[in-house]
Amino acid sequence: MDITASMVKELRERSGAGMMECKKALEAVKGDIDAGIEHLRKTGMIKAEKKAGRIAAEGRIALVQAGTDSVMIEINSETDFVAKDDNFLKFVDAVGQAALTSACADVDALKSVLLADGSSVDEARNALITKVGENVQVRRMARLHSNAIVGGYLHGGKIGVLVEIEGGDMELARGIAMHVAAINPPYLGVDQVPAEIVAREKDIALAQVKDSGKPAEILEKMIAGKLKKTLAEMTLLGQPYVRDNTVTVEEAAKKAGAVVKHFVRLAVGEGIEKKEENFADEVMKQAGLA
Repeated sequence: MDITASMVKELRERSGAGMMECKKALEAVKGDIDAGIEHLRKTGMIKAEKKAGRIAAEGRIALVQAGTDSVMIEINSETDFVAKDDNFLKFVDAVGQAALTSACADVDALKSVLLADGSSVDEARNALITKVGENVQVRRMARLHSNAIVGGYLHGGKIGVLVEIEGGDMELARGIAMHVAAINPPYLGVDQVPAEIVAREKDIALAQVKDSGKPAEILEKMIAGKLKKTLAEMTLLGQPYVRDNTVTVEEAAKKAGAVVKHFVRLAVGEGIEKKEENFADEVMKQAGLA
């Protein structure tokens, strides 16, 4: 029996499952919509899709390196409890390894990459949702291909950092990666700070000194000094190095004969607005008292 677009549309509207899942279900049951819904329930697709809209701000970072390739992936769950589940952790490891060996550069491409068991990343994700009962999302991916030294650091599974340096050694690269994990600098160097931020900070510095009564030429020097200090604090290269705060990261790299070229940092749940739960209110609501 031919499966028409209108049949797929109807099943999708009634079930909330994805278009391809609906088409496959209809093919399996020879076009019977009601049987298609039952098929989706049996395979767990409806359950998975219904959970797909829930906020997933917990999870883990996968960080995998081999040869000249390094990959980090953020995979989210709804609760930290599930983020510690063996099934979830195995999925994280499997996706990390698949991403490293594939040529994909973003999450959309990663969805169709096959895992070692033959299922795609997205198929395995949906199966995991059914198993753990929570929304699971493969949210972000960062790939770094380099012939230089790339140090990786994973902090508690929640923060991942890759740092690329020319010269120096892996110990230095890893130390700087630890610095990035701890301090979270927004920029590598002053030349990367956007012009509008520089202008804003200059205005703030001016407001701080304009009533000091100093001559104009002194004020200019004061403003320049404040601006230089503020911008340095925003950059990895200008910050005091966490392993030796008597020098900046740039100075520490120079001492080792190295130049820091690039860094990337991923933190679980970064930028996701988490839903705040009030346990007392929830209990009252369940009891019909609110």
